[in-house]
Amino acid sequence: MKENQPIDTKQLVLASQSPRRKDLLEEAGVLIDIIPSHAEEILPEGVAPAQCAMALASMKARDVAATQPNRWVLGADTLVVVDGTILGKPRDGDDARRMLEALSGRDHQVCTGFCLVNPSLDREICEVVITDVTFKPLSPAEINWYIKTGEPFDKAGAYGIQGKGASLVREIKGSYTNVVGLPICEVVEHLKRLELMEFR
Repeated sequence: MKENQPIDTKQLVLASQSPRRKDLLEEAGVLIDIIPSHAEEILPEGVAPAQCAMALASMKARDVAATQPNRWVLGADTLVVVDGTILGKPRDGDDARRMLEALSGRDHQVCTGFCLVNPSLDREICEVVITDVTFKPLSPAEINWYIKTGEPFDKAGAYGIQGKGASLVREIKGSYTNVVGLPICEVVEHLKRLELMEFR
């Protein structure tokens, strides 16, 4: 292995089947096992979007940690918020169109909450990262084209910045990987503090 590369000392459990989160962690040199959470994603009522994202991340991590009591488990949840309204994953093409029209030419926030849970140590570490994103104005034809690509349907807010959806984004302020689905800088900082990852 090349010098000055991250060396993984322990394996992390990722409570997600998101290929984007898997790729971000592996590209950062984090060794992971994947055990998806099957917890039902229900948004808590009367809670700010950022706190919702963190609550859902905690729920996912705890769901998997119940079967992995001696390991660190990472859960995450990403929400897209415009004018205080949370946009989840679109149900169908019409729902995707509604979301993209709401985002067109506007600023919005992407909130990703993540939680690291270890039941045997009785520890839970949670954080939320917020990125401001600006969409360019979208024509009806551009929205129709993007929906036809199929890309919106498994993504909060009906777009993916790491794919064809990059052409919709004018500007971001904050963490790019947070918009992809996991704020990798902040996650790695916690892994280093927990001695789950070290640099040599």
